[in-house]
Amino acid sequence: MPLYQVLENELTHALALKRRPVAVMFRDAPPDGVKRAGDPAPSGCTFWRRAQSGQTFYTVPEDHYNCPVGSYTHNIALPAERASELPDTLGLMTQLGYLKMEEVPGIPVLPQTPKTITYSPLGAAPADPDVILVAATPGKLMLLEEAALRAGAAAKLSLLARPTCMAIPAAMAHGVVTSAGCIGNRVYTEIGEDELYAAIPARDLERVCDELRTIVSANAALEQHHRARKAAIGQA
Repeated sequence: MPLYQVLENELTHALALKRRPVAVMFRDAPPDGVKRAGDPAPSGCTFWRRAQSGQTFYTVPEDHYNCPVGSYTHNIALPAERASELPDTLGLMTQLGYLKMEEVPGIPVLPQTPKTITYSPLGAAPADPDVILVAATPGKLMLLEEAALRAGAAAKLSLLARPTCMAIPAAMAHGVVTSAGCIGNRVYTEIGEDELYAAIPARDLERVCDELRTIVSANAALEQHHRARKAAIGQA
C-alpha cells in the first residue's frame, strides 16, 4: 500500500485541513483487526465525523438504515418494515421545496450494494481505500481542484449539491468532485459554514498529491505577481 500517513500529511499541510481526511473502503469483508461500529448513527455521514476524529471501524448495510437518503446513494435497500422511510423523507423534501422528485433519478448511486464499508483517517487506512473525503475552505479546495485538473483526474461535473453522500459514488465513477454539502450533513458532521467537501478516488490520490505540490507553489508565485501588478496599477 502507499504511505497513506505521508499523503495525509501532504493534504493537511497543503490544504490547511482542520479535520483529518477520511478513507472509505468497500469490501466483501472488513480488513483484519477492524471492529464494527458500536453505536447506532442517525446518518451515514455521521461515520465520516467519527473517522475525522481518529476512529477506524467498519459498518454493514443495516448500520445505515437510519439514513434513508444515504442508504439510497449507497444502494442499500431498507428492510420491508422501514421501506416507507425513503419516500416519506423525499416527500418532506419536495413538500418544503428542497427537492423535485424528477431530480432523484439523477443522483449518483453505488453500482452495487456493499457488504461492508470501512472508515478511517487516511493515515490509518487498514487497506487500500476507494475514496478519500476532504473538508476544507473554498480557497484551499481551489488548489485541490487545480491539482486534479493538472493530474487529469477532475470529474467533468459541476459543483455537487444535495445530498452530500452522493459525492462518493460520483467520485468513484467520474473522478475528483467538489460538493457544497447539505444541511443534513452539516448538522450531523458539524463542519463549519466556511467548509466544503471534495471526494478523491483513491486511484488518483498519489497523482493529485504530486500535482498539488506544483499547484501550491505556482499559486504562491502568482499571488505575489498579482499583488505587485495591483499595486503598480494603483487599484484599491
